[in-house]
Amino acid sequence: MSKGIKTTHAQRVEIVTFCIENGRNYNLAIEEYGVSYQQIYSWIRKYESEGVDGLADGRGRTKPESELSETEKLKAENKLLEARNRDLEMENALLKKVRSLREGGR
Repeated sequence: MSKGIKTTHAQRVEIVTFCIENGRNYNLAIEEYGVSYQQIYSWIRKYESEGVDGLADGRGRTKPESELSETEKLKAENKLLEARNRDLEMENALLKKVRSLREGGR
């Protein structure tokens, strides 16, 4: 099994086109491009159902703030505040530890 490699949209289109033009010879595509069977198979299925746009990598897309509902905005703000609170708690614990080490060291 081949290890996954990073590919651009254009490379995915090229790989899918190559595989389809060669009678769906997945092994030939694997040898040619070094991509796993599962990945090529997945791309071909996406291509058949959604066309070329289906090969775009949509991971990591976040909604613009204008598309968020009020609830989603509040949840995002709450998440940020919780993370900030954890950071401040860790900083506070560190300062307490430093203080106790200084006082104990005298």
